[in-house]
Amino acid sequence: MSNVIEIVDSLQSKLHKLLSKYELLQTENKQLLEKSNKLVEALSQEKESKSNLQQEYESLKIANAIVGSKEDKHTTKLKINALIREIDKCIAQLGA
Repeated sequence: MSNVIEIVDSLQSKLHKLLSKYELLQTENKQLLEKSNKLVEALSQEKESKSNLQQEYESLKIANAIVGSKEDKHTTKLKINALIREIDKCIAQLGA
């Protein structure tokens, strides 16, 4: 009978340790999920910032080409021609 009590006590002790570890892991998992969500949000903001900077860079390249930079004149002319074609299509649709 004493042996059974020792086994039960040992089992209870192991169960208590297991539950403690489980609670600790749950807490750690919650913290890691929160950290992951913050990192995902930060990454999203960085992507948006990068996109905005790329658009600004393209606008500056076009502005620089209009001002007189020889490097981007061809690109600017192509962009202007594309815009003119788009405007012509819009006018044609309004006229129809």
